[in-house]
Amino acid sequence: MSRKSSLAMVAITTAMATTLMACQRAGQNDDQGAEGTSTLTMWTHSAGNPAELEVYEQIIRDFNESQDQYVVEMESFPQGAYNDAIVAGAAAGDLPCLLDMDGPIVPNWAWAGYIQQLDLPPEITDRLLPTAVGTYKDEIYSAGYWDAALAIFARESVLSDNGIRIPTNEEPWTQQEFDDALVTLQGAGYETPLDIGAEDTGEWWSYAYSPLLQSAGGDLIDRDTMLSADGRLNGDAAVEFFTWFQDLFARGLTSDSGTIGNEEFNNDEVAMSYTGVWNALDSLETVGDDLLILPPPDLGEGPVIGGASWQWGISAECDAPDGAREYLEFSFKPEYLASFSDRQVVIPATEEATEISEYFSEGAPLEPFLTLSEMFALERPPTPAYPVISNVFEKSAKEIMNGADVQGTLDQAVREIDTNIENNDGYGF
Repeated sequence: MSRKSSLAMVAITTAMATTLMACQRAGQNDDQGAEGTSTLTMWTHSAGNPAELEVYEQIIRDFNESQDQYVVEMESFPQGAYNDAIVAGAAAGDLPCLLDMDGPIVPNWAWAGYIQQLDLPPEITDRLLPTAVGTYKDEIYSAGYWDAALAIFARESVLSDNGIRIPTNEEPWTQQEFDDALVTLQGAGYETPLDIGAEDTGEWWSYAYSPLLQSAGGDLIDRDTMLSADGRLNGDAAVEFFTWFQDLFARGLTSDSGTIGNEEFNNDEVAMSYTGVWNALDSLETVGDDLLILPPPDLGEGPVIGGASWQWGISAECDAPDGAREYLEFSFKPEYLASFSDRQVVIPATEEATEISEYFSEGAPLEPFLTLSEMFALERPPTPAYPVISNVFEKSAKEIMNGADVQGTLDQAVREIDTNIENNDGYGF
């Protein structure tokens, strides 16, 4: 397989002709605007998200009014069509100057030549949460305004009434404690005591469940070399974890028959929910002071949660990269980051933004998520192979969930991942 044939997650097909034409119209990244200003086109995946778009519109308006050299113009795409638009724009040579991207895809787009090194001042990137900075081969290609975090939601009254120890970040549940708690809660009348969101699809599977694998001592790839998943995704620790994972479903301690979101926990149909910060306000409104925001269990190597969310970069073909960097530097003001955080219910990426956040500042109701992110977040492997790794992981984990042989399924997953890496000459590693 040639490098060009695997540059992105989704291949260009004739069905994308409409998207391609839109890219050709919209992707002019350095047109001369009125009175000699340069127009910087900016693409975002946030169509349909008015709260997020309002913040972008405010930043763009403020930036455009603050100087007379550049004018930023935003175009928003639905998230489901966004990657297709990027692939089409890259093929046509019509990417915008500024584009956002999901954190795990950054290395792939850097390797593919879609984006250039970010080169923002260190005083900006050094202040960000580590998982809000996207890298490939230790070079920075993107930076984000926020991150998200997972936790276990529970009711304090339910745990206390059933004699279950309430874990802390310093003393999380062990695997045995967690397992015992689920069995106890099932015996107390919760037919399915734990919701882990297994009815969801796509990136959720790697984001939510590979940290549990990492907590158990496995991983998606050997991070020292980025050249093979052998021994990490199919070694003893991974087999032991996935055997337990499979058994959770077999014993009815969790299932994949729920609804996406946190409705079952809010309705007290499940005792605990493994979910994200974005669901916290609804649960706080429903459960109130009885809500516990708990760390995931320590499955052997300490608790781990996923890190890295949407971030911003500059396309490789941008004709005005200095202007794009000037806009990005302007956009990282604390008040903008805090506004993103509170409107989106996500974690601010800087301490300054956290201090003025309604929900995440010291003593605010969602402050525990900030601590979880700081203590336990691990980025998904920063390799261009990640899109393939994620797809293979989801497919394999679902097969195991449904009763497939654990060792054989993981061995096949490793073969698929390693073949892709070999076919792409190691993706630069």
